Amino acid sequence: MLQLALTLILYLILVIPVGRYLYHIAAGKHTFADPVLDRVDGIIYKLSGVDPRKGMSWKQYAMALIGTNAVMMVLGYLILRIQSLPLLNPNGIEGMDPALAFNTIISFMTNTNLQHYAGESGLSYLSQMLVIIFMMFVSAASGYAACVAFIRGLAGKSKDNVGNFFADLVRITTRVLLPFSLAGGLLLVWQGVPQNFSENVVVQTLEGTYQVLAMGPVAALEIIKHLGTNGGGFFGANSATPMENPTVLSNLIELYSMMLLPGACVITFGKMVGDGRRQQQKNKTPENLLPAHREGITARLFGQEGRSIFLAMGILFLAGLSLCYWAEMQGNPALAEIGLSQAAGSMEGKEVRFGVAQSALFTTVTTSFTTGTVNNMHDTLTPLGGMVPLLQMMLNCVFGGKGVGLMNMILYAILAVFICGLMVGRTPEYLGKKIEGREMKLTALAIIIHPLLILSFSALAVATAAGQAGVTNPGFHGLSQVLYEYASSAANNGSGFEGLADNTLFWNITTGIVMFLGRYLPIVIQLAIAGSLMKKNYINESAGTLRTSTASFAVILVFVVYIFAALTFFPALALGPISEHLTLWG
Repeated sequence: MLQLALTLILYLILVIPVGRYLYHIAAGKHTFADPVLDRVDGIIYKLSGVDPRKGMSWKQYAMALIGTNAVMMVLGYLILRIQSLPLLNPNGIEGMDPALAFNTIISFMTNTNLQHYAGESGLSYLSQMLVIIFMMFVSAASGYAACVAFIRGLAGKSKDNVGNFFADLVRITTRVLLPFSLAGGLLLVWQGVPQNFSENVVVQTLEGTYQVLAMGPVAALEIIKHLGTNGGGFFGANSATPMENPTVLSNLIELYSMMLLPGACVITFGKMVGDGRRQQQKNKTPENLLPAHREGITARLFGQEGRSIFLAMGILFLAGLSLCYWAEMQGNPALAEIGLSQAAGSMEGKEVRFGVAQSALFTTVTTSFTTGTVNNMHDTLTPLGGMVPLLQMMLNCVFGGKGVGLMNMILYAILAVFICGLMVGRTPEYLGKKIEGREMKLTALAIIIHPLLILSFSALAVATAAGQAGVTNPGFHGLSQVLYEYASSAANNGSGFEGLADNTLFWNITTGIVMFLGRYLPIVIQLAIAGSLMKKNYINESAGTLRTSTASFAVILVFVVYIFAALTFFPALALGPISEHLTLWG
């Protein structure tokens, strides 16, 4: 418990300065790196013919994002198909199967990184770099860019300009992802993570047998997969293998890498929205000024609106972590019945160097921050322990990936103020804008897409022979495997229970469709909501206005999220992990 508490306290200390730095980049303010990186950005703009000062409407922004991603998907697919060429391919890897290449390219471009292959035997070094690592940068930067445009729309500084997608993409890459990856990658190399272009090495073990050790640019992939909340592993065992995650210190580096930037997005949101409100205050006459509110230390650190969102996310995260840790510490009653001690908790599928505490934390973080990397096998978690990552992906708003979690939580905030407004008979307001029919229809549509994808495709899998063929574990756990696969795909998470035989035509195509729709449909709708709200005028606060920057609103937000999840996913969870738990402990 102490190591978990210290890890999270250190995270809070680190996320605040990172959030301020990200806010300066998103708001176009000066940073210490500008004298050098402005020149780098200028060269990129000149070569690509981009005018960074040209603003875009939300429709133009969405089209630029999808169009850029589509071009990269095509190029990446071609590279995967011809990777057998003797170029950075010392291990002689063959070209990827068409259906698997389809799944893989969508997976990495949508920031999902669901892997139906083992990286050390399925990809050449060329593919690892030009496809996998490159798309980890681009997909993460695209998600950040969409989030920044969304926040600009909510801040309301302009009526029709959410920024320039290409400028956002470049600034986020050169000022955040590249320098952070360089520093983090060097730290991982220091801890023993390989970074080379050598062919695989055959070594003799202490038992006298021989083993093949995979080589390659592991550290470069490892850092951006966490920093960009991507999650794909260079190795099939992901961060559970010592080649990717050799020490407890490397485990902490990877934990903080995937936690820092999603949390920083919330701080960026709070400060940018605060800027928008202050700008509106300047534009009003004295008699129409909004009521002034004193800012406490948390409001100054996170922004008034960011504080309540961060608190709500924190409550959801701690609830999941507590359940996962408790469930894993209970062990397996079947083993207790035959006299096996489980004083250290359930260690099945876990690395001894991490134990239950760091395994439970990593499990909750990777699915709350929608990264998908694993330092233990989720398929071997206890039923309730395995339900936590499944539920966090179903919620898809507990910090989430690069900006996606924040955008999804804002949808629940809009839903919360709408419900509260109905209860008191007032038109709901959020961030000084009226929430009317158009915004609520778009919000409801964006929220319903996620469970629709998970539940409908899960039903298809269990109702067809092709889907059932992939289920290797009969009974309740088999349903959990199916739900987990599609929840991971729809949430663009990428982790899996790994007991599923998923490298088939059915699973490659269906999960590819879910990943694509789960990524781009919500982004387009969320940008549309921002575009609608930014055109509205600010309205004055009154005695009946619901304050959305308070701790009480954070609690309301948590209840709204859980109520929605209970109504939507409880029947499926009851047939999966809950029934498995009751059977095991019955």
